[in-house]
Amino acid sequence: ILNRQKIDRSNLHTCLVSSVIINLNVSFRRTQSLHGPSPVTTFGPKACMLQNPHAVMHIQDPASQRLTWNKPPKSVLVIKKIRDATLLQPFKELCIFLTEVKNMIVYVEKKVLEDPAISGDENFGAITKKFCTFREDLDDISNRVDFIICLGGDGTLLYASSLFQESVPPVMAFHLGSLGFLTPFKFDTYQSQVTQIIEGNAAIVLRSRLKVRVLKENWEKKARVDEKGIILTNGDIENSRKVVQYQVLNEVVVDRGPSSYLSNVDLFLDGHLITTVQGDGVIVSTPTGSTAYAVAAGASMIHPNVPAIMITPICPHSLSFRPIVVPAGVELKIMLSRDARNTAWVSFDGRKRQEICHGDSITITTSCFPVPSICFRDPVNDWFESLAQCLHWNVRKKQNYLSSEDEEF
Repeated sequence: ILNRQKIDRSNLHTCLVSSVIINLNVSFRRTQSLHGPSPVTTFGPKACMLQNPHAVMHIQDPASQRLTWNKPPKSVLVIKKIRDATLLQPFKELCIFLTEVKNMIVYVEKKVLEDPAISGDENFGAITKKFCTFREDLDDISNRVDFIICLGGDGTLLYASSLFQESVPPVMAFHLGSLGFLTPFKFDTYQSQVTQIIEGNAAIVLRSRLKVRVLKENWEKKARVDEKGIILTNGDIENSRKVVQYQVLNEVVVDRGPSSYLSNVDLFLDGHLITTVQGDGVIVSTPTGSTAYAVAAGASMIHPNVPAIMITPICPHSLSFRPIVVPAGVELKIMLSRDARNTAWVSFDGRKRQEICHGDSITITTSCFPVPSICFRDPVNDWFESLAQCLHWNVRKKQNYLSSEDEEF
């Protein structure tokens, strides 16, 4: 049970399962929830917690979250890393299998088919004619795709997330890139694995996203022109606001950009100023993003089932500024400090980089539209497997055994 305060969270539970049903299967039931036991709400003989039904959300035990379908899936979005020759053959094999064997409607981004290695393949041309194509930021496919298959590295999963600003279909990610922390499936046995997903037999982990709202104060001068056509600079000032919204899976990064000065930004939590960040910048990340840029900046690694937001400074000009973890229900706001010597820059999952000026603000909350990522085994085993295989977590030469003779010395 989480106490959510500032945002409208009444429909959060339904949003979590809008595109896919989470099935509680008795055979996979654990004796203990990953979220821990429900806390007792009576304290001593007379004290108790005030009950507020509008601020309470019930979350199913993550260990029992399994995929099922309302209706058999008919369409699939295949995302392939662009301009990677090593993925051409797996991409073609998968698409042939989906269209010819499984009779699925396959969606592919238009620029993928513009690759000469694909457009010039006459044998594969008959298959591509059956594809449905789309263009990023121009075509809406949110209600057309039943599930997603990613071929590549972690970037393909981040890209898949960016295509859906609300409900996200289940994502199956194959490890065909460099790191592969978020891609648990190997392509060798793709036919049996894809068939298993289509039949609705798999565990999933709900990877929380950040809902980011960028408000820009654009001060524009209305230039006045005299009788001779000369433009006068002392025009009237008009205030125009621009608001842009993003769904972020990994992190929001605010940094100093090309400036040589320290970044100087104010950080608010639920409307209260908690600190001013002076350094190279600050990272606001999800638990999924805790193993990306944040861990490189000294943050802890958090399991994706933990409801939290991480705040990690980048090279802070203070020995006591350590990374912190705050509840998932808070509202964060980042603004340029009044006495900042330069502007700041912000990026979202490494994309959409833009400048932040005085008066602009970045508001960050937990989104009610997570990414349902399909697990190879289960959320716990997959995560520790990735820590060991991809990040070589706690890899060390083992200490030699100490014999009884050595103990005497």
